[in-house]
Amino acid sequence: MTGKVILLGTLDTKGAEFKFVKDIVEGCGVATLVVNAGVKGKPHFTPDISNEEVARAGGSTLVELLQKDDRGFAMDVMTKGAAKIVTDLGMRKEVAGILSLGGSAGTTIGATAMQALPVGIPKLMVSTMASGDTRSYVGVKDICMMYSVTDISGLNTISRKILANAAFAIAGMAQGEHPAVKDDKVLLAASMFGVTTPCVTTAREYLEQKGYEVLIFHATGSGGLAMEELIKSGFIKGVLDVTTTEWCDELVGGVLSAGPHRLEAAGQKGVPQVVSVGALDMVNFGPPETVPQQFNGRNFYPHNPTVTLMRTTVEENIELGKIMAAKLNASTGPVVLFLPLKGVSLIDREGQPFYGPEEDKALFDTLRQNINPEKVELIEIDTDINDPAFARAMTDKLIAML
Repeated sequence: MTGKVILLGTLDTKGAEFKFVKDIVEGCGVATLVVNAGVKGKPHFTPDISNEEVARAGGSTLVELLQKDDRGFAMDVMTKGAAKIVTDLGMRKEVAGILSLGGSAGTTIGATAMQALPVGIPKLMVSTMASGDTRSYVGVKDICMMYSVTDISGLNTISRKILANAAFAIAGMAQGEHPAVKDDKVLLAASMFGVTTPCVTTAREYLEQKGYEVLIFHATGSGGLAMEELIKSGFIKGVLDVTTTEWCDELVGGVLSAGPHRLEAAGQKGVPQVVSVGALDMVNFGPPETVPQQFNGRNFYPHNPTVTLMRTTVEENIELGKIMAAKLNASTGPVVLFLPLKGVSLIDREGQPFYGPEEDKALFDTLRQNINPEKVELIEIDTDINDPAFARAMTDKLIAML
């Protein structure tokens, strides 16, 4: 183990709790570094990095924050300052892990700092917010969220057990020996959904046989964001973007959007990419009762009790085609687009609930008309997307590009 476990939080309001976890972590033989992000009140014990240092790192001073007495402004400054301090420590390889405790404000400060650290460094956020929607806190990083059950306000029978578990967890992660991994393999990224799993599984197995290492990203919004982030970071040398379905949710208003910049990272980095139209037949919602009323009368399919799929229309597929063409045309590196003419998912085949030859034709025709042939090579194959021949054709093309 190199570095220390950072304990980051507001020591003026949660000092006793941080002292409790600090003693346990150090009792496990792990050194700590305490960062105070509180503004008002004296810390319950002396931190290694004071709130004045955090405020300066955030572009202000503690005196200014106290004079302004503006909670929103103070939150912004301390959040930025904590993230900068943690980033600097991470760049100097001084971080073995990070643990934070907090309510909504403390979770924002702690999680923002954790997002500034690379994937692989242990990150644990004990939060009152952990039982709800944690997407804004986790982002695309490997942050563990632990629900505090009770508010983090004093030590009691319940909080002691939970905080002790958190302390033992971060100490264990910091001391753990990672398995040896050969880093000489070319790292590839691929996107997958349940309805494109046969295709991506075939592709992955074939690429691994050829000596490549393949990272699979579940196209659930956060998965696409994580893939784009790793591509930007320079880890990925080739992309097999089979499943571009997140654009359906971004366009139509589903729950698994990856935002408006999906399909940009590989093109911006010049990374070779083979792209297809996997699962562009569907928009994702939660249970049936959560589907907005504006979509009444559409073609729905219950994927499971908590996921309801909605078939995309001709008009939506035209828009999807225009968006994809624009994204791919902007690529600075080699890009090949594969079209599976007999269906874009497991349930978009003849006899299946989302079989839609008119919808698919609208998508394919729009892509044919809008892609720049000088930038994007177009390959059409008369199979559905999950046919092994389709997967093999894409992988052969990606290998040739690499």
